[in-house]
Order: sequence, then C-alpha cells, then structure tokens
Amino acid sequence: MNPANNNFPVTAAERTHRTGHAGIVVWFTGLSGAGKTTLARAVERQLWDAGHRTFLLDGDLLRTDLCADLGFSAADRQENVRRAAGVARLMAQAGLICLTALISPFRADRLRARNAMAAGSFVEVFVNAPLAVCEQRDPKSLYRRARAGQLPEFTGISSPYEPPESPEIEVRTDLFSVEVCTEKIIAALTQRGHLLPPPAGEQW
Repeated sequence: MNPANNNFPVTAAERTHRTGHAGIVVWFTGLSGAGKTTLARAVERQLWDAGHRTFLLDGDLLRTDLCADLGFSAADRQENVRRAAGVARLMAQAGLICLTALISPFRADRLRARNAMAAGSFVEVFVNAPLAVCEQRDPKSLYRRARAGQLPEFTGISSPYEPPESPEIEVRTDLFSVEVCTEKIIAALTQRGHLLPPPAGEQW
C-alpha cells in the first residue's frame, strides 16, 4: 500500500477500468404484473454470468425497508422514486449495473430520476403489457383487491400510469417470452455501448 496514494480519491475512470464497464442504471417501469422484476432478474442473471457487476433494486424490497414508511399517495410515490433513484445513483457511481424495477407511474418522477444520474447513465426500459393482461396474471391478487375497493390509489385502476413517451428500450411481455425480451434488452444495452470494455490502449 502506497501512503502517497491516500490523498487521491478513486475515480470513475478507475472503477470503469476495474469492472470493464461504466456504472449505469437500468430502470424498469410498467404496470403491476407487467413482468418488471421477472425481466430484471433474467437480465441480471445474464449480465452476472457474463462477468458484469450488478445489483437488483426491486420495488417490493425497497418498501420493506428503506421505504417502509411510505404509502401510495402521489406524494409518497414521488418520494419512493426519489429514494430509489438516490440508491441507484450511488450504485452506478460505485461502478455497478443497477437494475431498478418499480412501477414508478409518473413521467415527472422518472424524469427527475433520470436527471439525478450522470449523463447517459440512465436507461429506461418500458415493460409494456396491457392492463387486461396484467389483471389476468395478477400474481399477488392486487388487481382483484383493487377492484373490490380494498386498495385505494392502485396504479391502473384508481390511480393513473403514465407510460414512457420515448424509452430507450420497450418490450412487450404480452407478445413475447421472457427469453426474447431479455435478449432484446441485452442486445440494446450492448448496442448502446454500456456493456463494452474500455477501448484497447485507453489511458486511465
């Protein structure tokens, strides 16, 4: 250990060189039941197996700990996204590929999340499935409870979902399998240069 280096912080370029990729946030948004977490897990598995450093932030996980004090009002949803974006930003700064899966229903909140990140490090993935399909799946019986009036301000039923207008990636989980959607996301991340190693001979 060289004491002379103690005064020099670890730079973003050094982290990129160590991991082989820059830190980014891949933000999965969509209705409950659209398949956000399922896809995020599948994408993470492929990235991890390929040697990338990743972490998955799931909306349900956040609400059992960091966001346990929040409800589902518009203000609480905004704060939920703000906190999630703050954690995701720190993970990206640490050089990780942070996959964030939460409904995040409002465009303004997602835009604030994007603006909180370093330029070019936020990738919005719209996990698109019609409401009718999501209701049919209803893995947690949330839609059934919402229709019965047991869950006020439920996204898609009594609270709106504002779909992205120009996401970096869009996948239709009602038309294509998890495997096909996963490959599309990986291909798009690769094409955009997020998974490529630093150019040969580049100085750090």
